[in-house]
Amino acid sequence: MDGGMVATRDATRATMLAAMPAPPQAAPPVPDPTLDAFLDGIAARAFRFAEAGLRHRDDAMDVVQDAMIRMLGYRERPAAEWTPLFWTILRSRIIDGQRRQRFRLTWLTESADDDGREDIAWADAGPDPSRANDGREAYATFAVALRALPARQREAFTLRILEELDGATTARVMGCSEGSVKTHLSRARDALQKRLEDFR
Repeated sequence: MDGGMVATRDATRATMLAAMPAPPQAAPPVPDPTLDAFLDGIAARAFRFAEAGLRHRDDAMDVVQDAMIRMLGYRERPAAEWTPLFWTILRSRIIDGQRRQRFRLTWLTESADDDGREDIAWADAGPDPSRANDGREAYATFAVALRALPARQREAFTLRILEELDGATTARVMGCSEGSVKTHLSRARDALQKRLEDFR
């Protein structure tokens, strides 16, 4: 083969290689989500959910902490399962906490009656910090209205609207059908709308 032809072929090959686009760079791998990061991200919302169900700050903290500790046993589960699993555990712990509260209230009230003392005053006499500005007042009004809902309606509203879970996941967490979730959610919206009309 002629030397000039070899040079021409090499030059053509070099030109073609230069004109070719560079191979796409591989995207850096997305780190797998960690359970610790998941729990950090959900902690505040879980506390609000528990506090609405238990109406007692310390009990709500205990329940959320217990739910998070239980979640550590499911660290090996796929990340997609963490959200419904956590809410199911938390809801179960809240129900247990409500049962304990009822028992405590019954026991304390009966002993007060037996001693002839007056009924226990359960209202918090401390100052109300939610009156600091309109935003806090609106939140406090909403929180009271949410707490006044029946438990199933409150759970459906919190999980579907505030936590933005889909219908199937909410149904799984609540242990009912998607149709029941829709019914509870509709009733919750109606009740909240009626209670919050005066605030507008």
